[in-house]
Amino acid sequence: MRTDDLIKALDADARSTAMPLGSAWWIGAVAATLIAAVMFWLAVGPRTDIATAMYTTRFVAKFVFTIALAISAFALIRALSTPGAATGRAAAWMVAAPLLVAVAVGLELFSVPAADWGRRLVGSNMLICLSFIPLIGIGPLAVFLAVLRYGAPTRPVLAGAVAGLLAGGLAATFYAAHCFDDSPLFVATWYTIAIAILAALGALGGRLFVRW
Repeated sequence: MRTDDLIKALDADARSTAMPLGSAWWIGAVAATLIAAVMFWLAVGPRTDIATAMYTTRFVAKFVFTIALAISAFALIRALSTPGAATGRAAAWMVAAPLLVAVAVGLELFSVPAADWGRRLVGSNMLICLSFIPLIGIGPLAVFLAVLRYGAPTRPVLAGAVAGLLAGGLAATFYAAHCFDDSPLFVATWYTIAIAILAALGALGGRLFVRW
């Protein structure tokens, strides 16, 4: 059987399952969000001054970054889970979150004295950030890997890594409500490392559990 014929057969098989793959992704997204919410409330909860912080630009910007990552990763993973689906446009949108963070970091460096850069980068909660974003995201990652198995991704390692980015974006969105470090320098450094941990776990999960 030619590769093109195999891809078409896999796509037809995926479409003929009891639940459409698109519906499975939306159900998985809801389930992952609920799991992340429960873990967030059990583990850390919102910061005590959130009623005041939500009116500050730096606090709100964190959610812009993380939600942009989650939305773009969700679009890409849906494409990757379907054999033969075009992924170019969805992949291009993955630059949105890093670009937004880069712009924010540039503005931060321009507006804050150089003597304060190190303090803002290190922050006060970097170890908590590195611990709790993966902790909040591990459940959603398991859900996304399960949905990937329901589909038929032709690049399981890549798809698993994107599942990790999606779980990381979701987890970071919740964690941002707890984090007292609002500087883009902190977010660009420690949020990125924490999300990268989930992406690495997702790639490993894709290799071990999603490949066919």
